[in-house]
Amino acid sequence: MRIVLKALIATTMLGVGAPALGQEVIVTAQRRGYNNNDASYSNGIVATSRPIINLKRTADYAVQTVRVVGDARDGKTRRDDLRATIRNMIAGAGKAGVELATGDYVLAPLTLASYETLSFAGDGRPDTDQTSFLVKVRLTPGMDIGAAKAQIARFVAAVSTVGRSQVSAMGDLTLSVVNPDQYRGQIIDLIAADAAASAAKFGTGSGVDVTGLDRPVEWARGGPTEVFLFLPSTYTVRKNRP
Repeated sequence: MRIVLKALIATTMLGVGAPALGQEVIVTAQRRGYNNNDASYSNGIVATSRPIINLKRTADYAVQTVRVVGDARDGKTRRDDLRATIRNMIAGAGKAGVELATGDYVLAPLTLASYETLSFAGDGRPDTDQTSFLVKVRLTPGMDIGAAKAQIARFVAAVSTVGRSQVSAMGDLTLSVVNPDQYRGQIIDLIAADAAASAAKFGTGSGVDVTGLDRPVEWARGGPTEVFLFLPSTYTVRKNRP
């Protein structure tokens, strides 16, 4: 039996590009992919486009959006209060066992060297400014989503706010994965094993043609703390001619 790996040449990806090696990415219910138009979804899980051959593993982080809002009447005072509160959050994050980050897709650490790049906007009320970013907690073995949420909630509740600024959590927790492409080899092993087992059922002289292994690793949420990592690959079993 012979497995032939045919490269599926990718020229474009709709909506997003592949993250650079080593970057941390947000995992949403929708996979990252080059064509999501053919996917149907049920309760936030990809129903038709995710291959059945995938690597399921615990995500690296649980991630929560937090909002910092202030309504001091003087604009400069209001912004100064917000920035001071954010500095307090950065200073207290390590002790609370959390990390701060920014980004909608690829995440970057929020630090004292970068926090001033946060943008402020109104929230529909007069004399009010707000900004938002992310609080992350690393998912250690045995930690469930409730424990992660509680740890973030304790951090938010303990923030030393300045002036009339306030901090609150927003929305549901999501997940993140650091460098998904590091799992490429494991995923290819799973594909190769499945392809070999399928070909063996067709007897001596069968082979397999595999495509899509040169694509970036894609992902979908697999549970409260789990993710599916996979390649958009397909294979065809063929009978070799004598």
